[in-house]
Amino acid sequence: MKHLVVLSGAGMSAESGIKTFRDADGLWEGHDVMQVASVEGFHDNPALVLDFYNQRRRQLLTVKPNQAHKALAALESHYKVSIITQNVDDLHERAGSTNVIHLHGELFKARSTHNSGAIMDWKTDIKLGDTCENGHQIRPHIVWFGEAVPMIETAMEICKTADVLLVVGTSMQVYPAASLVHYVPDNIPIYFVDPNPSHIQNKQLTVIKEPATTGVQKVIKNYLKQAQPQ
Repeated sequence: MKHLVVLSGAGMSAESGIKTFRDADGLWEGHDVMQVASVEGFHDNPALVLDFYNQRRRQLLTVKPNQAHKALAALESHYKVSIITQNVDDLHERAGSTNVIHLHGELFKARSTHNSGAIMDWKTDIKLGDTCENGHQIRPHIVWFGEAVPMIETAMEICKTADVLLVVGTSMQVYPAASLVHYVPDNIPIYFVDPNPSHIQNKQLTVIKEPATTGVQKVIKNYLKQAQPQ
């Protein structure tokens, strides 16, 4: 069974109603991203940051996977599918995908400010004064600017084993995630779905200039189904 590796970004979930940084000119719900998505921002105003993610968490409870999420999940009957996502939502999992790596953390999880290894499921608000068993403040399990990306090496190893790469809804401009395209084997097919795709230098690249819901379906119909083993 061939190995399909998917790199997904904010555009993957945009049609489910989750806003992206790019759509708001670097602002997220009126905030500069460094105010709400950095170590310094949390240090300067933890209440603001917690409230920001509480709002995102509440919103995530109200949205559903879109057709692109569902189409990728359905491909598991024909491919070994590994999804490496920059998104912090759980829409891939809710659609049925079983092998999902979250590079930037997960909105429905939390951890202690003093122990990044103690990760808890968390679907309600996080408030100042909510502490771990050792008395330390709880924070969102999100990789902020200024923090290491703990799953990046795992993602690199997955990319090395790809037979097909599908990039969906990401600018591929934010590192280290943007480097992953360079870890796939030479000469494998790469499909890039995005309504405003950035330029990636690769002779094996096929660009589908469409939103995720229609673009992913087009890749499956026109390319992936043709390559499925009989």
